[in-house]
Amino acid sequence: MKRNFWQKTQKIFLIGIGGISMSGLAHFLVSLGFTVSGSDLCANAQTARLEKEGVRVFIGHDAQNIEGAQKVVVNSAIPQDNPELAEARRRKIPVYGRAELLSLVAGCFGHTAGVAGCHGKTTATAMCAHVLENCTGSCSAHIGGEDLEYGNFYLGGENYFVTEACEYKGNFLHLHPDTAIILNTDADHLDCYRDEEQLAAAYRIFARSARTVIACGEDKISREVDCITFGLGERCDISARNLRSNGGKYSFLPIVRGETFERIRLNVYGKHNVYNALAALALADCYGFPVPQAAQGLARFRGIRRRFELLGTRGGAQYIADYAHHPREILSALQTAKEVCGGRLFVVFQPHTYSRTKLLFADFVRVLEKPENLVLYKTYAAREFYDEEGSARTLAQALPNSLYVEDLHQLQLYLDCSVRAGDTVLFLGAGDIYFIAQRILDI
Repeated sequence: MKRNFWQKTQKIFLIGIGGISMSGLAHFLVSLGFTVSGSDLCANAQTARLEKEGVRVFIGHDAQNIEGAQKVVVNSAIPQDNPELAEARRRKIPVYGRAELLSLVAGCFGHTAGVAGCHGKTTATAMCAHVLENCTGSCSAHIGGEDLEYGNFYLGGENYFVTEACEYKGNFLHLHPDTAIILNTDADHLDCYRDEEQLAAAYRIFARSARTVIACGEDKISREVDCITFGLGERCDISARNLRSNGGKYSFLPIVRGETFERIRLNVYGKHNVYNALAALALADCYGFPVPQAAQGLARFRGIRRRFELLGTRGGAQYIADYAHHPREILSALQTAKEVCGGRLFVVFQPHTYSRTKLLFADFVRVLEKPENLVLYKTYAAREFYDEEGSARTLAQALPNSLYVEDLHQLQLYLDCSVRAGDTVLFLGAGDIYFIAQRILDI
């Protein structure tokens, strides 16, 4: 592995170190022997794990925190007036974006694959990691979630590296992978793109940065770039037929360049994961690895936390959490729940950012009017200020089938009065609704 980047640097400070992506990069820097410290607004499981590895974590942002740092790395969601960022600039300490650091990390490996798309990046990245590790025994991965086996950064070797390539603020344009995987190009993050066409243009630029492109044959991007295609269509280079669902977990016969192979059985829920698995098979085929070996890697994959994860039971009802926060993802989660769950379905959705809710308001209404028992939890603002037009309360007013709640106590009271044994409660969202669900289970 190349160890010459930032050769003279020993102390690196990460602003926003508790984020799932940034903390993964912190683990990698520690493995290379750097002295790593960082800050975030609150402690979490990621900061606790980093502290066990000897990383100094500051809770709260303060200019004094960066004392001794030789390089500073900042998450793209951090505001420009952050005191640590301002102090680094005042002291003329070199500042790098998270995406720039990821690009440097990717340069440490022989082959790099970047997984892009508005939906499914985390799962597809983890599937690719399991496939390549099984095929080569030398794969590392940067995962935007918690793989049940690998965590959010897996250091398995220096030959192959697979990472998420996030489109937020054009971050994926810093990455120049050997292979670019584009799962889909749905509208999202329109708070930082002028319109859908500008977002589509960014995907095309990302595709041109790679030597090989793998794209979903059912997405318009496959008609705009020279690529290897995957999907359920017969004309795709890598496809599937004879799909079967067993309690929501799918199996299929993979077809790779016209040749049909033995049935692959996935250990994760939802038809959408067939597409993620086909993307991973396409990557293996691109590198010249046999389908049976790749299939063994897929069989090892057990899932990602917060992706249709069974949290536990309360009063005989199942509590399930899913990261879905975009209308298309919510629709997939509802379809999966319909296949998997018995009894009545209660859906608790927490919108993630006011801008996304506002920009995709009609799509949210169209998808969320389907559940009979719907609760809308107050918006997770993330990096944004309050905007009534994009608030959960305003969304609830457009959904007669919904109940709006603002705190854990209100939600718990409603669930205790409404949910019976045999029912399922599905918590949806990318904010703190996951932890709220866990607290209710612990009460």
